[in-house]
Amino acid sequence: MAALHSILPVLNSKSEPPPLFDGTPRLYVSLTCPYAQRVWIARNYKGLNQIQIVPIDLQDRPAWYKEKVYPANKVPSLEHNGKVTGESLDLLDYLDNNFEGPKLIPMDPEKKEAANELLKYTDTLTKNAFIAFSKPDSGVVQESGPAFDYLESALGKFADGPFFLGQFSVVDIAYAPFVERFQIVFPRFKNYDITDDRPKLLKWIEELHKIDAYTATKADPEKIVETYKKRLVSRL
Repeated sequence: MAALHSILPVLNSKSEPPPLFDGTPRLYVSLTCPYAQRVWIARNYKGLNQIQIVPIDLQDRPAWYKEKVYPANKVPSLEHNGKVTGESLDLLDYLDNNFEGPKLIPMDPEKKEAANELLKYTDTLTKNAFIAFSKPDSGVVQESGPAFDYLESALGKFADGPFFLGQFSVVDIAYAPFVERFQIVFPRFKNYDITDDRPKLLKWIEELHKIDAYTATKADPEKIVETYKKRLVSRL
């Protein structure tokens, strides 16, 4: 059985497929995709080294991936029990319900309700942050500040740990890849530190970095910078 944090070489249009639907669960990812990173973190945290990590080059995708694996032709997707499932939040739920390991979705009714609210808010955070990133520097705080303030407030709700629900959960996994990117690119391009006057958010980020399941999935910061630089140029 493969080591938990081992992955295959990145597969591109010239690569042969792995032995598809041979009974081996496979998680198809991109090494720079935050949505795929969510499921990769969950797989690591639950200790599911039976799930093989298969990285795809999204700029040079193998034709067989769309034709034989996932017609939507995006990541993440999970090959398991003869079928393929996609969408990152759906896959977090799927992993928690179909595999062993530490539970990511809380059983406590209050925490479960909080989790549902926070998971719904992920789209608001990413939308506002991406809008802010396209604005002049003077408009960044106005566009994105309330979303990061929401996170700061949410992190103070449960006192049994530094994470959104106190203990590490599906909510932290859902936000981590995006906050990771925003913490890099906003200071670099917009002179804006998302943790300024947000001590709980800073503490949360520090605690995330103590979790191997997360740090093993972190993207190369320079590749993140390059991706967002292209986003800026495309809007000029």
